[in-house]
Amino acid sequence: MKAVVETSATAPHSPSRLPRTVLALGAVSFLTDASSEMIFPLLPVLLATLPGAPAVALGLIEGVAEATSAAVKVISGRLSDRAPRRKPLVVAGYGLSTAVRPLVSLAAAWPHVLLVRFVDRIGKGVRSAPRDALIAEVTPPERRGAAYGLHRAMDNAGAVAGPLLAAALLGLFALPLRTVLALSAVPGVLAVLVLVFAVKEKPRPAPPPASRDAAGPAAPLPPAFRRVAVAITLFTLSASSDSFLLLKAREVGISAAGIPLVWAFSNAVRAALGTWGGGLSDRFGRKRLLLVAWTLYASCYALFAFVRTPAALLSVLGVYSIHAALSEGAERALVADLVPAGSRGRAFGWFHGLLGLAALPASAGFGVLWTLYGSGTAFLAGAAVALLAALFLALAVPSPAGRAVR
Repeated sequence: MKAVVETSATAPHSPSRLPRTVLALGAVSFLTDASSEMIFPLLPVLLATLPGAPAVALGLIEGVAEATSAAVKVISGRLSDRAPRRKPLVVAGYGLSTAVRPLVSLAAAWPHVLLVRFVDRIGKGVRSAPRDALIAEVTPPERRGAAYGLHRAMDNAGAVAGPLLAAALLGLFALPLRTVLALSAVPGVLAVLVLVFAVKEKPRPAPPPASRDAAGPAAPLPPAFRRVAVAITLFTLSASSDSFLLLKAREVGISAAGIPLVWAFSNAVRAALGTWGGGLSDRFGRKRLLLVAWTLYASCYALFAFVRTPAALLSVLGVYSIHAALSEGAERALVADLVPAGSRGRAFGWFHGLLGLAALPASAGFGVLWTLYGSGTAFLAGAAVALLAALFLALAVPSPAGRAVR
């Protein structure tokens, strides 16, 4: 595999210098996440109005939905490598989620809510890998970090806008809960329209007949990618659900009304710095930036174990959110760098699939440690696993000569 070599004069990492298709996909992600996050914070409120929603069943089916989404990502990525265009799968995934998500407003029992959640995750599974492969195809190698950073920044910006919009509709306009849930369809539909009309993709050369044969073995992904996938999966095992950070916020005395503001603050930091963070990997190298980001994550998790006041938690959370801005774009750009164009859909499918599967034991294990030994032990264990992942990345993943990957 030839290393990706950065140009000697790196362009400023500003959104205006990225391909229009990347900007359009960023807008799609912003609108979709705004739609999703209009619903997510309100689900506990809705479930409280429905007859007997057992917590065990909710957790079990949520886990099954996430695991199914992870498996779909692997399949969808492989299919997108064989198709002349990736965009139809991206449209299908966003379209499916947009169609079913507002149906939660009609739920009469908790299984209806879970069914909507399940199908929504299927839509995410269909779109994720081909979308990320499409970003790689339309972006010059020396700009991929900034491109993926922008996409993640727009996603996080949507996570800020969605809850604020829902709060405004409920509080300022006094709309009923189910009406607000139904109105989440508006940004979702806008996202699909932007995707259909603003995202452009050139058809790719048809793959050889042997590679289109479902029974035929696909060419193995490069060893460097496999080592990176192991490192990222190991790091994900340290990364519990961010809901535990909100639980920690409650533990240190932040009121229930303040929790959504804490979540908005974290996402706002990620949104503001995402493009910049991804762009740093274009200048200084993916591996180098990931080592910095993962070490920063481990440091913050260790500090979370000892924070006792709201001010201390918010200070550490602000630094913790910077780690996401540094790592999210760099991870995806590194995958794109290490894999041939014809296999990127499959590579991103495995990337997203492994992240989804690793997230289940990560959060479950964190929850067990929290319950048995307290939050401090859980956060320190997460910090230790993150440092182990950083060590593996440093020792097992070689540093190519090109600056964009080093």
